[in-house]
Amino acid sequence: MTDQTFGSTPSARCFGDGDPLYEHYHDTEWGLPVHGEAALLERIALEGFQSGLSWLTILRKREAFREVFHGFEPELVAAMGPDDVERLLADARIVRNRAKIEATIGNARAVVALHAQGRTLDELFWSFAPPPRGVRLATWTDVPAVTEESTAMAKALKKEGLRFFGPTTAYAAMQACGLVDDHLATCPVVTG
Repeated sequence: MTDQTFGSTPSARCFGDGDPLYEHYHDTEWGLPVHGEAALLERIALEGFQSGLSWLTILRKREAFREVFHGFEPELVAAMGPDDVERLLADARIVRNRAKIEATIGNARAVVALHAQGRTLDELFWSFAPPPRGVRLATWTDVPAVTEESTAMAKALKKEGLRFFGPTTAYAAMQACGLVDDHLATCPVVTG
């Protein structure tokens, strides 16, 4: 998540206050560990679709994304072809961007190729988890947009054939999937 409309009062959420969907995402999902091929493929795809848009826009379209991309089951998404791309480009319920749609299908194919090698996206993704900081950061200006680990993750996933996943997107995915805890010190959410 790279767009940040955040609360700044003590004991306020670090983001999401004021919108029930955003609050629910913040309180029950963001920063908690995510495992599993479909769950991680979904997060990677949604982070890619979010590029240039607000995260709240993606959250509002999330159920439609899940529907049209078969719950992000890698084998099912990998089997999608040109007719599916054209169908999705006409579906106003999702973000209609050809490059992002094709990247999602290509990323699923890359995950299936990992499986053929006896590897998993879960193992690869989590291999870049940095050591815990020990303390939460005080302000959003303290939170990095890119780290050594996110740069290495983006490079490794690109080498495996994943697209639309640079170092900044990788760090946002690390935040969302619990590899790092970037809830601010004043945030009441407990992740660990």
